[in-house]
Amino acid sequence: MAAGRNLYDRSPVRRAFIPCLLAPALILFLGAADEPQLVPDVSQRTVEIQYSFTGADLLLFGAIVYPDGRRPTKPADIVVILKGPDQSILMREKEKVAGIWVNADRARFRSAPSFYAMASSRPIEKIVDDKTAAIYELGVDKLQLSPSSLNDSAELERFQAGLVDLRRRAGLYVEKPGTVEITDGVLYRARLPLSARVTIGDYTAETFLVQDGRVVAAAIRDITVRKSGLEQFMAMAAEHWSFPYGLTAIVIAVGMGWAAGAIARRI
Repeated sequence: MAAGRNLYDRSPVRRAFIPCLLAPALILFLGAADEPQLVPDVSQRTVEIQYSFTGADLLLFGAIVYPDGRRPTKPADIVVILKGPDQSILMREKEKVAGIWVNADRARFRSAPSFYAMASSRPIEKIVDDKTAAIYELGVDKLQLSPSSLNDSAELERFQAGLVDLRRRAGLYVEKPGTVEITDGVLYRARLPLSARVTIGDYTAETFLVQDGRVVAAAIRDITVRKSGLEQFMAMAAEHWSFPYGLTAIVIAVGMGWAAGAIARRI
């Protein structure tokens, strides 16, 4: 082999192979450039829960960036979803036997979201079909709850409807169709309520851009819900120092009981 020979420049096989590698990436880049993009944000990235916490309103807003600034002739739709950590939930159904309410059937759901709130620019059934709504879980009736103890479809629907009803009444499952405001086809904003009964953990704010019944763009922002102040200290103490925490709780309970008895005897 001659000194200084450049195999990369002189090899016809390699010269043909390099464009083959770059072509798929170039096609993906150009294809992605033809699709609109979402630039979302949320008013609070961290929500702190104190003893006086009565709930909060989160503002989800952002912009739609169209290729070359060209907006479609037909307006697009926006769907925003605020979802809390998944939980494993055991549902029990009570039945009255001989005048006494007792536990009857039960069902366990492996991954029910602890909180779910959705807002959309129009009713979901006017934006996407049932299949697309099920894929992206657009609506409480499209949630994938992963039942682990039911086989009968009618029984599953009954328990799932019961779970959704209970969480609706607690303010943990919320739907607000037609409340997303879109300005000039570019800027959007929506408010979603955060119930005072929410659990701590990592939440996600998802935004979907829908055109002609198809989700063409999606973006996500993370939100942290945590306790602060005395509540945070008590939660950390219960988790990391469980024995001293339990012993202290017993001492305080006994002391308060003794004090209440002493006051009652004097009265």
